[in-house]
Amino acid sequence: MEPNMITIDWNVTTMGRSFSWEFDYLSANYNRLKLAIRIYLALVVIQKIYYPILAVAGVPVNLVTIVILSRGKCGLSKCVTRYLVAMAAADLLVVIIDLILRQIPIVYSEQFIFLWHIPVCNIHAVLLYAATDCSVWFTVTFTFDRFVAICCQKLKTKYCTEKTAAVVLGTVTVLSCLKDITWYFMLMRGYSLANLPWFCNVDGSVQDSRVWGAIELLHYILTPGLPFVLILLLNVLIVRYIVVANRARRRLRDHSSEERPSDPEITSRRKSIILLFVISGNFILLWVMFMLYSIWMRVLGFTDQSVIPPVALMELGFMLQLLSCCTNTCIYAVTQTKFRGQLKNMLKYPFSLLVKT
Repeated sequence: MEPNMITIDWNVTTMGRSFSWEFDYLSANYNRLKLAIRIYLALVVIQKIYYPILAVAGVPVNLVTIVILSRGKCGLSKCVTRYLVAMAAADLLVVIIDLILRQIPIVYSEQFIFLWHIPVCNIHAVLLYAATDCSVWFTVTFTFDRFVAICCQKLKTKYCTEKTAAVVLGTVTVLSCLKDITWYFMLMRGYSLANLPWFCNVDGSVQDSRVWGAIELLHYILTPGLPFVLILLLNVLIVRYIVVANRARRRLRDHSSEERPSDPEITSRRKSIILLFVISGNFILLWVMFMLYSIWMRVLGFTDQSVIPPVALMELGFMLQLLSCCTNTCIYAVTQTKFRGQLKNMLKYPFSLLVKT
């Protein structure tokens, strides 16, 4: 194949309109391709294995998490349990609506050509973005709830309740759906099978308009730009409060005549924040690629700069973002002893039935 043909094919794939590159082509032309193209093509090949495996694992993992947490035997308060159940439910929806119904058909586009004739892509987009917003903002609301519980003792008894959690989660869900209704009117009903942040066909007049650009930029600022800032800020404030509080308690203990091997209050506080910090850190690490690419691309539409981010950054961003919807169960199993015990019992249950029969 001539170099100009490689360039043409590369331009097509960067627009997300063809995923016909196969492993044999990548191997045969590896030394002739630029590094950015090599990385991109390698990710496309990996996605054909990665996404199906993630889908097979993501659905049962989140279902098991919902069942275990809903039983209320993990030693967590009802307020915390409600937030974690809502996060698992939102992650499950993202796995189904985004991973199974969007990413897999795109990666295997040759087998899903029939989707072009199904005029529901704009509805699909609204559901997908609403589920994603809920998944992200439920993490923010959980972080804020733990901030109040740790740092605002006077407000804790009124805010950190099961009823308040239900109201907050319901409000976030409604606002997310209202915000994402705009996608129904901006996107067309037909699928483009393009691996872009917007995966439906888009009218040229809409795509090039400043209004479209402003709305899309606002969308990525609200999810996940603003959540990044809020989660980082809340965690910094929590760490600062804990450091100051622990110093004060140590000074009181030093002046006390009683000898205690350990401070149960500090131990309890440490256990309660480990879960929060791990969930927050997991969210930030796995979403940062997608956030940078999305905001970078949209900002380009308002400037004359020609520095386009590598398309591999987008592909890796999608992969890590979807991975974040399947990791919370592992986090709970590692950080929560009672959850780990419940998980073991659930995994052993089918085998115990076989033994009895």
